[in-house]
Amino acid sequence: MSIYLVSRHQGAVDWMNHTGHHYDAHLTHLTDYEMLTAGDTVIGSLPINIVADLNVLGVNYLHLSLYIPEQLRGVELTAEQLSALDAKLEQYVVRRVNSDCP
Repeated sequence: MSIYLVSRHQGAVDWMNHTGHHYDAHLTHLTDYEMLTAGDTVIGSLPINIVADLNVLGVNYLHLSLYIPEQLRGVELTAEQLSALDAKLEQYVVRRVNSDCP
């Protein structure tokens, strides 16, 4: 079982390292799911549809959660800013209910 950090943000990588959260590999983008197996863990801030795909595969998902004030949206945050914004990892399980909706 492997732990993958998926983020293109250096601040998130630095925050993970600074806070002592373990991961086996850092990916800047999750291009496909072939490398993943049931029991693996993905950490990131991924779109909900991708999280649903991961959960179907039996992959655990930990979301890098934080509330970003409007003035910081679109800004590359540092590890220190993430800590100041009370960033944390939270596990989410997502299930598609109806994929036929327009």
